[in-house]
Amino acid sequence: MAKSLKANSIRSATRKWCWLFLGPVVIAFIIGFVWPFIQGIWLSLCQFRIVSNAEFVGFDNYGKVFSDPQFVYSFWYTALTAVVSLVIINVLAFTVAYLLTQKIKGANLYRTVFFMPNLIGGIVLGYIWSMIFDGFLSAFQTSILTDTVWGFWGLIIVMCWQQIGYMMIIYIAGLNAVPGDMIEAAKIDGATKMQTLFKVTIPNVMPSFTICMFLSLTNGFKLFDQNLALTGGAPISGSPSIAHTQMLALTIYNTFYGQASNARGTAQAMAVIFFILVAGMGLAQLAYTRKREVQQ
Repeated sequence: MAKSLKANSIRSATRKWCWLFLGPVVIAFIIGFVWPFIQGIWLSLCQFRIVSNAEFVGFDNYGKVFSDPQFVYSFWYTALTAVVSLVIINVLAFTVAYLLTQKIKGANLYRTVFFMPNLIGGIVLGYIWSMIFDGFLSAFQTSILTDTVWGFWGLIIVMCWQQIGYMMIIYIAGLNAVPGDMIEAAKIDGATKMQTLFKVTIPNVMPSFTICMFLSLTNGFKLFDQNLALTGGAPISGSPSIAHTQMLALTIYNTFYGQASNARGTAQAMAVIFFILVAGMGLAQLAYTRKREVQQ
């Protein structure tokens, strides 16, 4: 009876004081995300030069977005880049993580070396790799700013180089959590290393795949700073002009700041569509991979 009264007293105190601790976080979330998001949706329905002079125009901005050849091109270019980088990053990160959990010498040193690129800022990384690529491609009398193919693979290489180490850490945590008795049982049953890997290890590491694939997909779609520093969208050609290595985030930036001031409402509409696309694809990917997770 005394224990029950004590438990009820604790629950009552928790309910009474929880908002004292949750309040600052909720307020910060509303100020930092909810209100800007609502304002962004409103501005996407307006034409404006400055926010205080916004003029409501309805869905005209959205019509301009879907008829903009640069936006349509950037969407498919971004989708292709995100999917290709997702596959390469996760395959290489899991492979490295698997090798580093096999009790090899210097495993901790290798983990540090692979993780270090993740600590470098995207702008700095983009400029460093831009010089590396231009130095290499000068032997072939071309440049990453003039060759669309090299521009695409340059972005892929930079993304992979920066993110593989981070994903590797997540995969290592997942691999270390695989029950040892399941591995031993597979060996006793005569399973080969490859059978154990694909039938036991990978199914048990699916939660790590879920997280890493979600992060890779969203990072690929949101890529901005490396794109700006490495290629800046170049090369630009065609009629109308198309920036052939310009991803969605950079397209929104250039539309808002680089064009006439009356295009800012259009850029805001692009940002809303961009958010919906990234959120939708991320949630779909989460739902797909979670169905394949092994219930412990």
